[in-house]
Amino acid sequence: MPNRRRCLSALLCLPFAACAQAPSAGDIPAPDTPTALPPPVAQALQQANLPPGALALLVQEVGAAAARVSFNAGAAMNPASVMKLLTTAAALDLLGPAWSWRTPVWIQGGVERGGRLRGSVLIQGRGDPRLTQERLMLLMRRLRAWGIDEIEGDFVLDRGAFEPAQGAPGDFDGEPLRPYNVLPDALLLNLRALHLGFMPDAARGVARVELQPPLDGVRLDAAVPLSGGACGDWRGALKADFADPARLRFAGRYPLACGERQWPLAYADPAAFDARLLRALWEEAGGKLRGGVREGVAPGGTAPSFELVSPPLAEVVRDINKFSNNVMAQQLFLTLALERLGQGTAAGARAVVSGWLRQRLGTAAEGAVIDNGSGLSRQTRLNAALLGRLLQAAWAAPWMPEFMASLPIQGLDGTLRRWAGEPGRAHLKSGSLRDVAAVAGYVLGRSGRRHVLVATVNHPQAAAARPVLDAALQWALED
Repeated sequence: MPNRRRCLSALLCLPFAACAQAPSAGDIPAPDTPTALPPPVAQALQQANLPPGALALLVQEVGAAAARVSFNAGAAMNPASVMKLLTTAAALDLLGPAWSWRTPVWIQGGVERGGRLRGSVLIQGRGDPRLTQERLMLLMRRLRAWGIDEIEGDFVLDRGAFEPAQGAPGDFDGEPLRPYNVLPDALLLNLRALHLGFMPDAARGVARVELQPPLDGVRLDAAVPLSGGACGDWRGALKADFADPARLRFAGRYPLACGERQWPLAYADPAAFDARLLRALWEEAGGKLRGGVREGVAPGGTAPSFELVSPPLAEVVRDINKFSNNVMAQQLFLTLALERLGQGTAAGARAVVSGWLRQRLGTAAEGAVIDNGSGLSRQTRLNAALLGRLLQAAWAAPWMPEFMASLPIQGLDGTLRRWAGEPGRAHLKSGSLRDVAAVAGYVLGRSGRRHVLVATVNHPQAAAARPVLDAALQWALED
């Protein structure tokens, strides 16, 4: 067994398995000198009216010393959501696939006969991104199992494990109601999001509307009239009015042709979300709350009454990569700082991930600019050569099966479910922002050889680059 103190840096502490089994930076194959683009890719680039400098492409067989294609592979590019590969790889290596978040709960005060708690319930957030409605209901049932029917005090929430989020949800693109813009929080309940469900009832000529999760004091139109014609822009047709967070209205109609649909939303009043949710769920569980919901600090030196334990990291990483969940990626990013440095700060998370990257890839990590963990950024820069070496290192790591299984499968699931081509031969993380289109992951060629593929387009017309990415994928598939 190697000495852990000798093989680890002072800042970071990699698991022994990673230190013992994963290749060093010198063992990871590096791309060769730049080569010409494959003709199908060059043709697709020309047809999309994109200049060659807009594309970075790397294709390299897993474990091979030389790349088949290395075009602009050293150019610093915005990777968009491909950044999640770095965040999740670092987490799997530093924390391990079986690691879980723990959310401590303290029952403060005694429970009297008749089920009255003469005190409060304190919940301490530790960054768990999976505190969903279902798991919160388990918390409520756990409280009922303790014999609590009525809480005389409050629900007290401790968010101190993460620094307060900077800015507002709409700062990135002016879309504060988009769930991907929810800000991270040490105690993030149900991702601060809600779902509106629309269920057509043709016999009555209406679509029934359901709100999940329930929110105390929030009313919505229980039904909207149906309309004929194609589904089309059904959200626009509803003429929704969400200006009042306590009253969700619809002035339009819902197309019958749409069938059942879900509309995910970030709640318009994030500061009030937790109180509305906890009150509603506690009441749904049959409990009564005499007090309110407020901020507080967990008691030091006192063991919690119980803990909520999240699913293992390997399962959470699947959610992050398969569905490109920005909020969960941010929670994981800050959790790395919390676990390694004792506080979940953005600066700390950048230091942890940057340090891990340098330790794993050596000089190949030079020039990387890490802004956040999700890729929802205009500042992040990673080159294709670095991403290629990251994927090579991940392939050789003990946690490779969990990492690869987290990637969307071409034509089958996640963000690649609608991608054309032969289903199942590529596991790729896609990314898109204004001016950015990218994919990176693994492609199983028809020869049976597996390849690392990284393709990134940075250009004002990047939205037209999908055929370029398709051509690169198909070329790798054909060996």
